[in-house]
Amino acid sequence: MASEEASLRALESLMTEFFHNCTTNERKREIEELLNNFAQQIGAWRFCLYFLSSTRNDYVMMYSLTVFENLINKMWLGVPSQDKMEIRSCLPKLLLAHHKTLPYFIRNKLCKVIVDIGRQDWPMFYHDFFTNILQLIQSPVTTPLGLIMLKTTSEELACPREDLSVARKEELRKLLLDQVQTVLGLLTGILESIWDKHSVTAATPPPSPTSGESGDLLSSLLQSPSAAKLLNQPIPILDTESEYICSLALECLAHLFSWIPLSTSITPSLLTTIFHFARFGCDTRVRKMSSVNGSSQNSVLGQERGRLGVLAMSCINELMSKNCVPMEFEEYLLRMFQQTFYLLQKITKENNAHTVKSRLEELDESYIEKFTDFLRLFVSVHLRRIESYSQFPVVEFLALLFKYTFHQPTHEGYFSCLDIWTLFLDYLTSKIKSRLADKEAVLNRYEDALVLLLTEVLNRIQFRYNQAQLEELDDETLDDDQTEWQRYLRQSLEVVAKVMELLPTHAFSTLFPVLQDNLEVYLGLQQFVVTSGTGHRLNITAENDCRRLHCSLRDLSSLLQAVGRLAEYFIGDVFAARFNDALTVVERLVKVTLYGSQIKLYNIETAVPSVLKPDLIDVHAQSLAALQAYAHWLAQFYSEVHRQNPDQFISLVSTALEAITPLISSKVQEKLLLSACHLLVSLATTVRPVFLISIPAVQKVFNRITDTSAQRLPDKAQVLVCRALSNVLLLPWPNLPESEQQWAVRSTNHASLISALTREYRQLKSSAILPQRKVQLEDTKVIIHQTLSVLEDIVESISGESTKSRQICYQSLQESVQVSLALFPAFIHQSDVTDEMLSFFLTLFQGLRVQMGVPFTEQIIQTFLNMFTREQLAESILHEGSTGCRVVEKFLKILQVVVQEPGQVFKPFLPSVISLCMEQVYPIIAERSSPDVKAELFELLFRILHHNWRYFFKSSVLASVQRGVAEEQMENEAQFSAIMQAFGQSFLQPDIHLFKQNLFYLETLNTKQKLYHKKIFRTTMLFQFVNVLLQVLVHKSHDLLQEEIGIATYNMASVDFDGFYSAFLPEFLANCDGVDSNQKNVLGRNFKMDRDLPSFTQNVHRLVNDLRYYRLCNDSLPPGTVKL
Repeated sequence: MASEEASLRALESLMTEFFHNCTTNERKREIEELLNNFAQQIGAWRFCLYFLSSTRNDYVMMYSLTVFENLINKMWLGVPSQDKMEIRSCLPKLLLAHHKTLPYFIRNKLCKVIVDIGRQDWPMFYHDFFTNILQLIQSPVTTPLGLIMLKTTSEELACPREDLSVARKEELRKLLLDQVQTVLGLLTGILESIWDKHSVTAATPPPSPTSGESGDLLSSLLQSPSAAKLLNQPIPILDTESEYICSLALECLAHLFSWIPLSTSITPSLLTTIFHFARFGCDTRVRKMSSVNGSSQNSVLGQERGRLGVLAMSCINELMSKNCVPMEFEEYLLRMFQQTFYLLQKITKENNAHTVKSRLEELDESYIEKFTDFLRLFVSVHLRRIESYSQFPVVEFLALLFKYTFHQPTHEGYFSCLDIWTLFLDYLTSKIKSRLADKEAVLNRYEDALVLLLTEVLNRIQFRYNQAQLEELDDETLDDDQTEWQRYLRQSLEVVAKVMELLPTHAFSTLFPVLQDNLEVYLGLQQFVVTSGTGHRLNITAENDCRRLHCSLRDLSSLLQAVGRLAEYFIGDVFAARFNDALTVVERLVKVTLYGSQIKLYNIETAVPSVLKPDLIDVHAQSLAALQAYAHWLAQFYSEVHRQNPDQFISLVSTALEAITPLISSKVQEKLLLSACHLLVSLATTVRPVFLISIPAVQKVFNRITDTSAQRLPDKAQVLVCRALSNVLLLPWPNLPESEQQWAVRSTNHASLISALTREYRQLKSSAILPQRKVQLEDTKVIIHQTLSVLEDIVESISGESTKSRQICYQSLQESVQVSLALFPAFIHQSDVTDEMLSFFLTLFQGLRVQMGVPFTEQIIQTFLNMFTREQLAESILHEGSTGCRVVEKFLKILQVVVQEPGQVFKPFLPSVISLCMEQVYPIIAERSSPDVKAELFELLFRILHHNWRYFFKSSVLASVQRGVAEEQMENEAQFSAIMQAFGQSFLQPDIHLFKQNLFYLETLNTKQKLYHKKIFRTTMLFQFVNVLLQVLVHKSHDLLQEEIGIATYNMASVDFDGFYSAFLPEFLANCDGVDSNQKNVLGRNFKMDRDLPSFTQNVHRLVNDLRYYRLCNDSLPPGTVKL
């Protein structure tokens, strides 16, 4: 190596060149290789030590520290002890000498390198590592440096990231826990002394009695006047240095609290001190001063002080998030809550100069976030614990939370607070369910708070009260399938619904009058409709009136959604008790929907079409959707009255249908059309009144749909209307015996409905076989798509119904199904058509396989098996992209349904299905990295085994009784072994979802069929699987599944523990490369012969961890090292 000085100059120029923007990537690679080679040399660290002390170049310093980091974490074992001593003494000296002048990122990196040495050598070879840190903290000149070292030690040693042996990890944690009390004492001392030193108690006059700072609530929260007095002291003004030290101390505490258990070493004085600092976040005067003094220096100071509040709240939240609270710590917790609620009261206090909202707007956003986190943790983790303390005023706390929630300056903040209320309402609901005896007492305690919450949440979703904020919400951009406005409304309505569940009468009497008000406006629009030359026009033109109408319509739309959301609370056991309220709602909804359809508000001309027209359409659509939500209520109403006096019910349903039919037209906007279709489906499917078919409005829809000359509805609407009409004819009428179901007439009607819907499709049979021109082909594809989407939906909606309904459905569909099978071969190379056809067949198999009968089902499967040759499969999977893969996946799904069928009917297909899987599909996909088709193939293999176990294992009960042990006969052994081998191969691939799925399948087969105990598995495969699973753990390739792999390994090993401990484990260790025989012995000795699951999996993870650690150590030894 050249001289140190020359090397340093060369390195500096290389680094400058590397980071220069003109340097090419090629040259950068050369420099990188050169630097890596330099770092690998033995003794390179001496040069780096020189570089660190002699250069001012940041890049060079960073590079030198990286060399040290690599040396300590990867090669330390092979470094001679003399060198180690030298490094241990030189680096801390360097840090002490230069820590004031080094850039902060270099200083932090140097601290980390020294802590890395401590992680390896403390206390055995580096006994003063921790005492040095404590001394640094105690000496005023180096306190900041000591705190940085302490935080780094907590991060690197308490939860070490790099590989260490398990024994060393445990030792480090124990060593650190021994130091906790001392460390917490030191940190408390630092924070207290800075607070006291800067306190201004003497200088300030006592607060005037009118300022109301220590309100009555406060004294009830804190019990002791002294504590209240302490918290009322003005906040000290800190200099920059003190501020910096406090922020470092609080950061240390937050990290320490993340791993140390709650115990008495966290003293009351420490907690009080942290709360003192939490006040920095909620003190608006800090900001005021900084802005008054004007200088930027001061405003930075103000932000820093706000940051102290954020850090203190982080410490509090770390403690709050621990669910396991020892008895002796509960009192501390209570004290913490009391102090935090004092802060909450301070934040939400109104006075002449400030509204609560303006006060919250002045606080640091992160502080508000932390505070909200605290409140969430309080309600979700500790409320049940604290509520029982008589001295804790929960209702007053809710009053503060209420103020805090409804004065949030941001939407996100408001959402987070609504989440907290949701948690509280869930807590209350489950509490009432578990304590029905004193349900009334509990509800009475909280009733006022809940009614207030409900009223305010309802006001918040109305433009009438909250226009400025609601206008800011985005209703265009979708995020997670909903816009910002939809999310706002949905979350608000969830809170409304939860209050409704607890206080139904209150909630209803709060909501319904508000709905009524807005309905009056809407129903009153009729008087402003005038006829103009081109149609109807809404004669409201003044800008102010239009704006008010817009707000009222938006609110009506939201309130209709609220009323729909509450439908579930009127049915079931409470149907009779709440009947009148529900009837009032449904009557109003029916009236409103009919009104909208009759005066055709959706087609009306308005003064501001871009705003009012969407509003009118939305209200109409929401009124239909709200009525649809009451379908279950209507069904219950029907079953209660159908014998005595059904007039009221008949009138409701008939009127609703009159409102629906005019909307089922391709001229109506899609949003409105779909709402009408969904309502029609619900009436036909959920309510099912016997008179539906005879209502003229419904017959009109039948005629419209079966009339080929009428314009077809958009796809979605067409599918829904056809489903509704099919269900009117197919579903059994409720409350009537089988003899009165009129199946014969309904069957004929259904056949003619389907015949009309499939007319064009059935005509394809003769023409599609011939070669087609491109234009013709496109037309044919459209017919196939339109017909199959309707038929598939009809079958799907009937699949869970009675046998009779399914029989009629299949009779009507029979011809179309045969046409589909005849067309299938003609379109085998058009993967988009094949995809739709297979979707249809899959739905048929899932819903109507019994009705299709065995011979025809066999014909279908045989056709598919013949069509999907190896060449065709390869073409689909390899060349047709995702559609081709989807086709094969659907085909495999159909086979999944077939192999699950009980009985002997489809058993003859098993050999050809297995050979298709193993000889045709598997070889194509086995080597591909893409996950396509694999999940479906392995599910099919699993179903084959799970539902056809006797195909492989013919164990008769008699034989097992005679022999005492079930030594079953094995059949089709070669196929079984091939399937198992495919499962084994899948564990060697990177796809984590497939790995998880297949591990689950094997475990299920073991639970249900004792797979691991079968002789063939036990003798030829068991330990191969265990070996693969252990290797996967060692390679860390599927780390997310550690737990599942551990359990599966245990379940396999437990079949033959003796074999595992005596043969497998020694052999596994013997074949491990990268570790010497002594290390193998240690690994074997540490694996205790436990036979229970927790100990065994712990041993597995220890083995894996230590094996990785030993390999790392051995890689780091210099070449040629002789190990004894």
